[in-house]
Amino acid sequence: MNQLHRNDWNQWWRSAAIYQVYPRSFSDSNGDGIGDLGGVLEKIDYLEQLNIDAVWFSPFYPSPQHDTGYDVADYLDINPEYGDLETFDKVLAELHARGIKVIIDVVPNHSSWEHPLFKQALSAQPGDPARDMYMFRKSSGGAPNNWGSMFGGSAWSKVEPLSGKASDSDWWYLHIFDASQPDFNWENPKVHEFFRSYLRFWLDRGVDGFRVDVAHGLVKDPALPDDEVGPDRLNYEGPNSENGRALDVGPFFNQPGVHDIYREWRQVLDEYGRDRMLVAEAWVNTPEQEAMYVREDEMSQAFNFSVVNCPWEPGALRKVIRRTQEASASVGAPATWVLSNHDTVRHSTRLGYPTGANTDNGIGVTDPQPDREIGLTRALSATAFLAGLPGSIYLYNGEELGLPEATTLPDDARQDPTWKRSGYRVRGRDGCRVPLPWSNNPSSNFGFSPARASSPWLPQPADWGELSAQVQESNPYSPLNFYRKMLATRRSLGLGMGKSTWLDSDPEVLSLLVTASCGRKVIVATNLAVGYRPLPQLALSKGTKVLLQTPTITSEDAECSFRDRGIGPGQTLWIEV
Repeated sequence: MNQLHRNDWNQWWRSAAIYQVYPRSFSDSNGDGIGDLGGVLEKIDYLEQLNIDAVWFSPFYPSPQHDTGYDVADYLDINPEYGDLETFDKVLAELHARGIKVIIDVVPNHSSWEHPLFKQALSAQPGDPARDMYMFRKSSGGAPNNWGSMFGGSAWSKVEPLSGKASDSDWWYLHIFDASQPDFNWENPKVHEFFRSYLRFWLDRGVDGFRVDVAHGLVKDPALPDDEVGPDRLNYEGPNSENGRALDVGPFFNQPGVHDIYREWRQVLDEYGRDRMLVAEAWVNTPEQEAMYVREDEMSQAFNFSVVNCPWEPGALRKVIRRTQEASASVGAPATWVLSNHDTVRHSTRLGYPTGANTDNGIGVTDPQPDREIGLTRALSATAFLAGLPGSIYLYNGEELGLPEATTLPDDARQDPTWKRSGYRVRGRDGCRVPLPWSNNPSSNFGFSPARASSPWLPQPADWGELSAQVQESNPYSPLNFYRKMLATRRSLGLGMGKSTWLDSDPEVLSLLVTASCGRKVIVATNLAVGYRPLPQLALSKGTKVLLQTPTITSEDAECSFRDRGIGPGQTLWIEV
């Protein structure tokens, strides 16, 4: 595998363990049932003890919360529900004092319809330059084209009901997501200027990087051609579909012009130092396409959704990991591993279903339920396997507790706009966003809030307390303490900055030899079979020792020597040689 060398070779983000905080669901300090920055401040010790390198905050900006913060009404302030800039500065300073970097979410494809720029555009007449900040189009015969929203329904809405002006009767605005999220017009230089100023505002405050929402969607085909998918992207079977839904393909995704934007942003970040980073949320279809976003003059990282979408099956997984490694190496970028986030069913639940089960639409009480024990065992194994490989790894808050998806959430409690816009067919993402349990005390929302607080913004499952950080703290075999050990071992060895070589192994076992940055050699192996499988011969050589092991799916003795039995079903081992 040929590795392109770059000038940013030793930057922290190449090997970082990065923990996503979803502010609304992390910790509530004032008892209103909504997580906030004060709650983060109270959990700084917890974050430090996880042995993470950085925290990524999902949006915390002022917002009407039609899409839980991804509808931004002010890019330069903090949502009062979460705190204020002064509190953010305290959180930033405390994390930096513990050696933890801070990444924040930037939402550049669209704003809220409550943003002053969109309000100004609505107040203006058709043709006024104020409207050129967004995608307004005139069409007297219906919507300007057949594009569909990612949340269901048309991607176009009429302007007149919002502006109240008869002159807008034939005018429409584009929203690839909810109608409350109008798309910016990235052909307008003033939009570029607006976001350059945004970047500098937060860089001046000391943030270390940005996660770029919908990084592949900013630029649209200027001809606005019809899309082969049509207006119902959530109910589509065709060449660019998966599980009955359209993939992120078409005239408003992955257009060449997006790369010019990120070259521009890279220049802004370089004013502050090469250590400032960008990570792309780009739902493209291959590792090779992902790699296009992380060339040296663009992004630092791109989320590896090829692994998220891959069946947990040895042949498919081996292929996608190899392709990821090769594609990343071809542009000199680190591989970036991720299994869960705020947009996907938690992997401890996904992996509790038979291979091939479709969870893309979310899971409700009337759906088949997963095997939670198998799901957790496989999730720990999957995370440990990817964490042992060179590159950066992203973790979603609560996965260190082994939290499952909230699969029995009442439908009348759902807040994801997809649920309503899909005609109540797609349950959406609320199940992975339920507030975290910190204690086994239900009167405080399982420690999420102070005592006698308001109910949490999404209801928590009744068994949440059994999975809480407080309960797991004293159990040396808990998921929480496993994550702490795993990340501490990963850091001390420097596995993230290592080099890897695939080993010949059993067809059901994936094995790599990782030479860590400290020079030590570690076999990272995972068994996807339902029974014990042999390890590579190198693992059986004299003097080898197990550094880390996950449980097995069977009830047999997981402490049995790997020399006697091999690697257990659903197990990952780190073996030093």
